[in-house]
Amino acid sequence: MPQNKNHKFYSVVSNKIVYLQLIKTKTMIDKELIKSIISESYEYIPQVNIIHREIEMEEYGNYVFVGVRQAGKSYTLYEQMQKKIANGTPIENLVYINFDDERLYGMKAEELDLILQANYSLSENKPIFFFDEIQNVCGWENFARRLANQKYEVYITGSNAKMLSRDIQTILGGRYIDIAVYPFSFKEFLSAKGIKLGTRWQYGRKRGEIERAFEEYFQWGGFPELLHFKEKRVWLNGLYNRIFFNDLIVRNKIKNEEALRLTLRKLAESLCQPLSFTRLCNMIKAVGVSCSTSTIIEYLNHFTDSCLIFSVQNFASRFVEKATTKKFYFVDNGLLNLFLLNNQSALLENICAIEMKKRYGIGLYYYLHNIEVDFYVPDENLAIQVSYKLADENTIKRETDALLKLHKLHPLNKAIIITKDEEKTITKNDLNIEFIPVWKWLLQ
Repeated sequence: MPQNKNHKFYSVVSNKIVYLQLIKTKTMIDKELIKSIISESYEYIPQVNIIHREIEMEEYGNYVFVGVRQAGKSYTLYEQMQKKIANGTPIENLVYINFDDERLYGMKAEELDLILQANYSLSENKPIFFFDEIQNVCGWENFARRLANQKYEVYITGSNAKMLSRDIQTILGGRYIDIAVYPFSFKEFLSAKGIKLGTRWQYGRKRGEIERAFEEYFQWGGFPELLHFKEKRVWLNGLYNRIFFNDLIVRNKIKNEEALRLTLRKLAESLCQPLSFTRLCNMIKAVGVSCSTSTIIEYLNHFTDSCLIFSVQNFASRFVEKATTKKFYFVDNGLLNLFLLNNQSALLENICAIEMKKRYGIGLYYYLHNIEVDFYVPDENLAIQVSYKLADENTIKRETDALLKLHKLHPLNKAIIITKDEEKTITKNDLNIEFIPVWKWLLQ
């Protein structure tokens, strides 16, 4: 990661914050404190400026929203609360608690019932609960289950993918709907910048405006708060350090900070390549840092749990290889860009991977067995290649031949080559292959 004064200063400050958190004595948490926190939210919740997210929810469902820090999970709660108020729900019926509030530091699961007690001291009406970053309270899932059993409406956010683990889902007993929250999609990014697509957005001045906005989105990603900052790298460095120290080092009690940091860098530098655990371990050892394969597996699990990265398996692999050799992607281009030096191809593949993961979830694969195809969705008979520049006929032939070979093995309904700015359609061996600019594909 590029070093500068801001980065070094933030690293020092972050380490001091972590140290203070470790030695901090437990705050006295009582019903009066909870009442005060609930009452404070009545003042600012209606005033929050909301950017609509493309997240559909049932009117009376209970939800768990999980995503990387600053992805906009809190604003998802704010939007839902403002909808409730607009539809006639008194604000006093909404109970919002942010467990990142330093006054709740060290709160234990058995103290969560104070929220119910505090609410009924304020209002006799049945509340709707909104809990932000609840993973800070160990054992929260039992309280969440009890609320669902008692027919309360509950919305929960968290920055740890363990909240979606099988163990927690067993406790919640199917009473909550899981939704992964990512930073802004390109469409949401345009909306946040006040750019409306209109009916003829693919042509004329509107197209130029969209393409210019895409350059910013492509390089710096879609974190909502980032829109307000000119020094985007400084802001992203700050976010990365919060994730690295708080969500990785402190939460997981990591002792070898250098190995952890280097592992993340090697993932970024190898983004477009399948990586086995053993190969990644050897890459770390090659620069003189001690580690083991089991440690690498542990680190990758921590990165995934913090929602910093996600992985894609090879459809053509045998079962064991599927689990041990994967392609890894970052959850946002801005975070990835902190590690890269002018690697536009990696940014393009990463932004496509994010969108494909949103659309197809666990149904997304890559294909590598005598043929190399970047993305494959067998349930949709869809294959996608990603190529930043189709500079010559050899490049075009390489990309199209891979799609045609896959088509022979697994007949495709759709084949796409995503580029930076080229657009056309060709037909070969009864397969239509669409070349499409990435910005246009993201808006489909």
